[in-house]
Amino acid sequence: MADYFVIMSGRNDRQVKAIVDAVEEAIEEAEFSVKGIEGKDGNRWILIDAFDVIVHVFTSEERGFYNLEKMWAEAPLVNVEEWIS
Repeated sequence: MADYFVIMSGRNDRQVKAIVDAVEEAIEEAEFSVKGIEGKDGNRWILIDAFDVIVHVFTSEERGFYNLEKMWAEAPLVNVEEWIS
């Protein structure tokens, strides 16, 4: 169970890893916890479980293949710009 899904992609495996590292660091700097990270070995689809927020980071090809946006098409979109300082 999670309140939010964040779905993003990088152009290649290296960029995906860099995004995941930055997200993990930002979560910890905000004094929240990472429950777990799955898929770090492959760097093609990495899932970060931050309890109420699940972050999916894909390569572009994997994102297109799995198409999570289609699965969650009826879920409301949230504008997070106001949360970012």
